[in-house]
Amino acid sequence: MKIKRYAAGVEYFGTKYKGWQIQKSTDDTIQSRIDEALSKIADSEIKSTCAGRTDSGVNALSQVIHFDSEKKRTLKAWMEGCNSILPDDIKFIWVKKVSEDFHARFSAFKRTYKYIVLNKKNTSIFYKNRTLQVKEKINLEIMKEASKYLVGEKDFTSFRSSGCQSKSPMREIYKISISKKKDLITFEISANAFLLNMVRIIVGTLLEFGLENRNPNLMKSIIEGCDRSLSGKTIASDGLYFIGPEYPSEFKIKKPPLKYQILPN
Repeated sequence: MKIKRYAAGVEYFGTKYKGWQIQKSTDDTIQSRIDEALSKIADSEIKSTCAGRTDSGVNALSQVIHFDSEKKRTLKAWMEGCNSILPDDIKFIWVKKVSEDFHARFSAFKRTYKYIVLNKKNTSIFYKNRTLQVKEKINLEIMKEASKYLVGEKDFTSFRSSGCQSKSPMREIYKISISKKKDLITFEISANAFLLNMVRIIVGTLLEFGLENRNPNLMKSIIEGCDRSLSGKTIASDGLYFIGPEYPSEFKIKKPPLKYQILPN
């Protein structure tokens, strides 16, 4: 029987999980739950591949995966069957057949993350584990100026965790936007790909600029220094959301949502 390739969109809250990737030491990963559900529906072992392996605690609005199966199942059966098995913090949002040359990771040319900071002295249970709370005043204009140095193709060694296994530190950031609505500050970063903890280190560094009123020009020397000790700390994963990847039009994969509301206003 011919093996068919499927792509699927998945959303999840990562708070309870040790990241995306299957690990020998624990079953508490997103991939282990998804592969278990797919394998039950297929009645055979299935291993999925994702667009971007999110870290422990990171959430996703539109993670894209692909998987192969020779079993005859309707798209509805794959999606509704998996959703009936998965916990309520992981959900398939669409499934479609794709060509054999589609690859969730290697076919993607762009990925977007969003980080949310609650800039308020007091908080609410609705923001717990979903934002990073910063009580002090933050200078948005300084962060915006500093972020301009990060755009483009560069060596991001200064924003890379020591456990990163990527062969090259070169990445291209297409866009960084920083905005504030009421007490919520949002950082949105789009790039061709990301290094381990790269987004969390970038936002942590920008927050240090905004909190300490640093000269934005110092960001240039941090990048050129290619030294992790020059940049800010790796901030918590609570406020980090993988918005999703983008693919060439010929694959006809849904783009990540342009407008989305993650938190209550």
